[in-house]
Amino acid sequence: MADNHATASEPKRRHRVEGPKKHIISFIFSIVLTAIAFALVMSGEMNTMFIYIMLIAMAVGQVFIQMAFWMHMKDRGHMYSIIGIISGVFVVFTMVIMALYWVWW
Repeated sequence: MADNHATASEPKRRHRVEGPKKHIISFIFSIVLTAIAFALVMSGEMNTMFIYIMLIAMAVGQVFIQMAFWMHMKDRGHMYSIIGIISGVFVVFTMVIMALYWVWW
């Protein structure tokens, strides 16, 4: 039991605090991505396929920002969550592909 507790002779490890700097930067980046997506849709002058591709790319970027900074998936100890999310994405992707094949053929 004594092995689990720090003694007076051992230095105490402090928990490293990230601070708000990275959260503020990621929040600003998310706002910029949202503003760009809104401007693309409201412009109406661009090719619709280009707009769709850009919206999907910005949505994927937004997901990675949210997962890394707000859900703390970049930290240690989140491997089961990451495996679950990747498995879910794989299942959904497979279901969408199979539904498209079923409808088209």
